[in-house]
Amino acid sequence: MSAQLVERLDLTAVPEGSIRRLLVLLHRDALDRPVRVPVMVAAGTSPGPVVGVTAALHGNEINGVPVIHRLFEKLDLQKLRGTVVAVPVVNVPGFLAGTRNFRDDRDLNHLMPGKAEGHAAEVYAHRFMERIVRQLEVLVDLHTASFGRANSLYVRADMLNPTTARMAYLQRPQIIVHNPPHDGTLRGAADDLGIPAITVEIGNPHRFQPEYIRRSLVGIRRLLADLKMVPRRAVAPGPEPLLCASSHWLFTRRGGLLRVLPQVTEHVEAGQVLATLTDPFGDVIDEIVAPHAGVVIGRAIDPVVGTGGRVVHLGQVADDDHGFLRRGPE
Repeated sequence: MSAQLVERLDLTAVPEGSIRRLLVLLHRDALDRPVRVPVMVAAGTSPGPVVGVTAALHGNEINGVPVIHRLFEKLDLQKLRGTVVAVPVVNVPGFLAGTRNFRDDRDLNHLMPGKAEGHAAEVYAHRFMERIVRQLEVLVDLHTASFGRANSLYVRADMLNPTTARMAYLQRPQIIVHNPPHDGTLRGAADDLGIPAITVEIGNPHRFQPEYIRRSLVGIRRLLADLKMVPRRAVAPGPEPLLCASSHWLFTRRGGLLRVLPQVTEHVEAGQVLATLTDPFGDVIDEIVAPHAGVVIGRAIDPVVGTGGRVVHLGQVADDDHGFLRRGPE
């Protein structure tokens, strides 16, 4: 199936009961060659919601790409209600270079919704929002850890918002972190447009992890089924996600060779040694301890760090006083 070159996403041009592959123009490089974003659109045979799924907003975070491919492989258009819009690679220049950021080394997920006139990354972000995202009614943004780190399968969502809280639980991740939308993020820019959005962190960068990919695919299908867009499937729900009220990274105070002790999803206690730092002679020069009890959401895996290097992404488990939705849909 060939892809159609277009200036912007137009859902009215996609016939009911069909899948279209589009290349949407967002940018031009220094040779004035067009930079086009791949978009897949599945239009059902009856009206319904417009759900968007995006991946590789950071160019090296690719676990979400096969999630989208497999989602479309399994869609039954005759049973689909509404429209699924998927962007397997948002950050095309970063993806081609194998890097996190845009070609000018700016982070697109700190620049949303961009600017109509600005530097290259701002214009790219603005056109992505205007030409694609504005057409959506719900958004799931797929990410992974960045280079030198490992992640659990976790979701960031506003757990005080019933819609996004439900979306988060439908993913059935290992961990959910209460994280209201922030300025500059795709999730925050979507929220400003009235589009409920969550971020799904699918493991580690620059690789495919089959189990996390499978679980993420099941989570998105659960969301589509909950919206009555596809038939429900009998799928074992798995364990309840651990809910965190907040999270933060711990950083090194000195430089050296880092050894992080706990694994992702591991519970730790206040005062527990989480990592050691040694000098080039092998002597321990510092220990990083947990400031409070919590769970390891992500961790550094690159042993060579300077002062201010990331160590552990530590989540603080929510208690009953936070007022969050405590259970997902059955």
